[in-house]
Amino acid sequence: MTTPEPLKNYIDGAFVDSTSDEVIDLVNPVDETVVGRAPVSTEADVEAAVSAARRAFRTWGKSTPGQRQSALLALADAIEAHSDELVEAQCRNTGQPKAVIAAEEVKVGADQLRFFAGAARLLEGKSAGEYMEGFTSYVRREPIGVVGQVTPWNYPFMMAIWKIGPALAAGNTIVLKPSDTTPESTLVLARLSKGILPDGVLNVVLGSAHTGAALVGHPALGLVSITGSVRAGIEVAVSAAKQLKRAHLELGGKAPAVVFDDTDIDKTASGIAEAAFFNGGQDCTAATRVLVHESIHDALVDALVAKAETIKTGLPDDPETFYGPLNNAAHFARVTEKIAALPAAAKIRTGGARVGDTGYFFAPTVITGVDQQDAIVQEETFGPVLTVQSFRDEEQAVELANGVDFGLAASVWTKDHGRVQRITAALDAGAVWVNCHIPLVAEMPHGGFKQSGYGKDLSAYGVEDYTRIKHVMSAHD
Repeated sequence: MTTPEPLKNYIDGAFVDSTSDEVIDLVNPVDETVVGRAPVSTEADVEAAVSAARRAFRTWGKSTPGQRQSALLALADAIEAHSDELVEAQCRNTGQPKAVIAAEEVKVGADQLRFFAGAARLLEGKSAGEYMEGFTSYVRREPIGVVGQVTPWNYPFMMAIWKIGPALAAGNTIVLKPSDTTPESTLVLARLSKGILPDGVLNVVLGSAHTGAALVGHPALGLVSITGSVRAGIEVAVSAAKQLKRAHLELGGKAPAVVFDDTDIDKTASGIAEAAFFNGGQDCTAATRVLVHESIHDALVDALVAKAETIKTGLPDDPETFYGPLNNAAHFARVTEKIAALPAAAKIRTGGARVGDTGYFFAPTVITGVDQQDAIVQEETFGPVLTVQSFRDEEQAVELANGVDFGLAASVWTKDHGRVQRITAALDAGAVWVNCHIPLVAEMPHGGFKQSGYGKDLSAYGVEDYTRIKHVMSAHD
């Protein structure tokens, strides 16, 4: 069997070899075969990419909002025109259902890019005026410069769009490092940008955590942005702090779904199960903790189990597949170990094991009998695993919901409008859904509190995060 040539970095509008001889095998999680190799790029590679971005910023940073809008709209069109290629490239690395990649990442990604294209022309600031007699003041909202971005493996293409969209709309140039296990759809995106974005505006450097550290630590960057684990986010924040550069962190989650006794049990169970197991639970906003009123605990558990047992994990071309495998062997091992380490009181109601003998497939899992301090409740599992706890009243429901270190997302399930207002205000989460869980729209912000990080993706707030604000005051005489 012929050994595949290593993938190349995309720097200054061209695909170039890394200066490193070290490579990473890209493993298809469906059948555990090696489908490609990626270089572990060096500090020299990062330097070349940052230098290209710095040169490109001299002109892109001065481009008009209309020019940036036109480029982003053209890139969105190119994405839609090459959907099949993007889907195939990503599926090799993730094993996700192809229909899901096409609908939820490529199509949605193009739409989100079109939103950012429009947002480029709507940046806001305080109106010009005479706030001191004899002087006129106004605010300039400017691009930051070169930004470094690190994307995760759970939604490789969509996360790349979330990073580059607001950064480009605001006039910045980019060096992006995709996850070491899922680089291929990002490289297709980079290739599609050729001739649409000026050379050097978007650069992609492949590699390991070492490569990411070299990028994040580069002194020429004005901002570093990462979507990833809490551990990785802390490392990025520490590195950025040493150089007093800005950081944008979208980290983990442990989202509660708070269910009251006036809800439709079957409809609620269906909505929560789909939000828990979508993408194999490899979603930081996934519903992971069901908190249910004690009076309907057993009925809801039965409904959740019944729904979970209808959800299929399987091959990417199978139209009945709801989610594919876990992304990689190391992550599969971590999820398996978390299940093996459950306390004695915990009860696996369904799932809890591997599916099949090949690939990293894991069954939809529902667990009861857990305590608030158990690791399975407190720590992010990032797999198709759902725990269920009961509460007696609103006060205890909020206490349990907020009683973890994360604060990214939550949902409330009830027909009581007053309760909705009380609970949504009390929940310590950056996004709260009511009688639904997990839908996102480009116009609304995404980002969390506490150890879920800071900064916003999507929306006009996301674009503003990639700008700096300058006050200009002019004397009349």
